[in-house]
Amino acid sequence: MKKVLAFAGSTSSTSINKQLATFAAENLENTSFDVIDLRDFPMPMYSEDEEKENGFSDNAKKFSDLLDNYDGFILSLAEHNGSYAAAFKNIFDWSSRLNAKVFREKPLLLMATSPGARGGQSVLSHGTAKFPGMGAADLIKFSLPSFNDNFKDGKIIEDELLNQLKSNIKDFENLVNN
Repeated sequence: MKKVLAFAGSTSSTSINKQLATFAAENLENTSFDVIDLRDFPMPMYSEDEEKENGFSDNAKKFSDLLDNYDGFILSLAEHNGSYAAAFKNIFDWSSRLNAKVFREKPLLLMATSPGARGGQSVLSHGTAKFPGMGAADLIKFSLPSFNDNFKDGKIIEDELLNQLKSNIKDFENLVNN
């Protein structure tokens, strides 16, 4: 059975994006999954000087190596000031130095959510533009607006949004399994 890795581009212990990524993974029908937390991969802030002086941290290598073990990825990006959260950007920078094709030429279900009505559209736009060049072979995107209104008790409660996500999950799962 194919296997997918799900995670949020956030290190918040109460990440709404981790809740969304987990919910999406739980709705896979014919694919197994693991959910990870970026807080389990602390590493120094990326810089060329840090890389030259100290090389790659064990956690940078551990995270990058982990990506090799999956057939696709579910990623829900937190939006901070219209872009990636600093912790995600840092892990992404380190990972891209270890393997420029961070997503290993595999499918990516890219999502974002926020408490606001735009649902992380700015960060979703950044990822949609950047990640195909970083090895996302097929990219499917989904935005969940107004998280606190549309997500309750671990699930999306608004039917139209739920049906849209389930359709995206089915398309993603077909890419992973073919």
